[in-house]
Amino acid sequence: MKILVTSGGTSESIDKVRSITNHSTGQLGKIITESLLKAGHEVCLVTTKRAVKPDLHEKLVIHEITNTADLYEKLKSLVPDYRVLIHSMAVSDYTPVYMTGFNQLLESRDFTELLKQKNTENKISSKDEFQVLFLKKTPKIISLVKDWNPNIYLVGFKLLVDVEKEHLLNIARENLKKIKQTLLLQMT
Repeated sequence: MKILVTSGGTSESIDKVRSITNHSTGQLGKIITESLLKAGHEVCLVTTKRAVKPDLHEKLVIHEITNTADLYEKLKSLVPDYRVLIHSMAVSDYTPVYMTGFNQLLESRDFTELLKQKNTENKISSKDEFQVLFLKKTPKIISLVKDWNPNIYLVGFKLLVDVEKEHLLNIARENLKKIKQTLLLQMT
């Protein structure tokens, strides 16, 4: 069987030298991929440059992405051709819109105007004592998968930190309904 796996964590650029990322190593996706290959499956792994990766294998194809926008484009093109997606990638919830000095924020009459700005410099100046970073919500990629392939068997993972068991179960139930996952694994 041909199986699609995601691993690692996306990274959202602030400028050419700074980014917002998460601590995902890709280890879970690597283990899943190796197990699937050992069982004789063909695997397409969508991962990040910094993620750990399995050794090269004749039944393994690896695609590297950087950010949520890259992941969106890659999965939109791949998902229709697969029967199973094991989505273990930690996807950024937000992406930078604009970073500015605190004084510019104070001088602005309308903060929403700053949301229309874009940083064009390769490296944002560090002369200001305080910086303000505007972030925009990214699309929830996993919730789009069934639009691209309604019949795909979708396995998702949800990480929650320091929550009660009852809250964990409630979130799991909500996600199964909302995202239409076939299987959801909650991690704490």
